[in-house]
Amino acid sequence: CHTSRMATPKGKELAQNLPREELTHLILKLLQAWKEPLSHFNQHIEHHQELSDDSLSKAKQISNMVHELKTGVEKSMGIISNSLNGMASSEAAGLSISNEANLMSDSDFIHCFRRDSNKVQSYLKILKCRIMPENSC
Repeated sequence: CHTSRMATPKGKELAQNLPREELTHLILKLLQAWKEPLSHFNQHIEHHQELSDDSLSKAKQISNMVHELKTGVEKSMGIISNSLNGMASSEAAGLSISNEANLMSDSDFIHCFRRDSNKVQSYLKILKCRIMPENSC
C-alpha cells in the first residue's frame, strides 16, 4: 500500500492516547493521500467496458465522499492545515504515490483503500467519543 510508510498507531489503545490535534492531522493526511490515487483509479476503471454503470458510479461516489469527509473534518475540528492544503497529496503524505499506487492491481488497491478507510473510521470514532462522551463510548 502506498500509505504503508505513513506512521499510524498500531492498535486502538495507541490511537486513543494521541492528542486530538495529532489524531485529526493523521486523519487529514490519510484522506489527502488517497485523493490523487482515487482520481487515477476512477480514470482507470472508466475504460473497463465490462464494469457496470453502477460500479462506475460507486467509484465516483467514493472519491467524492473522501473529498467531502476531508473538508468536513477540517471544518468541524476547526483545523485549516495550510501545509496540507498548499501541497500536492503526495507531498502532504510524504509519499511517492504516483508510481506505487498506479502499479497496484485493482484488488490490491481496493484492499489498501479498505484498510485505510477502516483506520479513518476508527480514528473518527475516537474523536467523536472525546467530543461527545455521553455517547457511551
